[in-house]
Amino acid sequence: MSTRLLALDNIKVRGMEALARELGASGMVHFMQQFSAGYGDYSKDRHPMVDRLNVDDVWTALKKAPARKKRSPAKN
Repeated sequence: MSTRLLALDNIKVRGMEALARELGASGMVHFMQQFSAGYGDYSKDRHPMVDRLNVDDVWTALKKAPARKKRSPAKN
């Protein structure tokens, strides 16, 4: 079937069904989030948080943070 014959809404529905079938619901959501433009102004919104920090504050927080486990490389 040629995609030219399908209405755009039908293509979207069939695409979502294929993603859900191949990736599962969680995988489909993660895939779709990669293409979300988001909202707001990140540059403006982050200033209240980061403008009050200095290097010493960040370093202290890093030293207090629990150690993260090393992840093994993803297998393809």
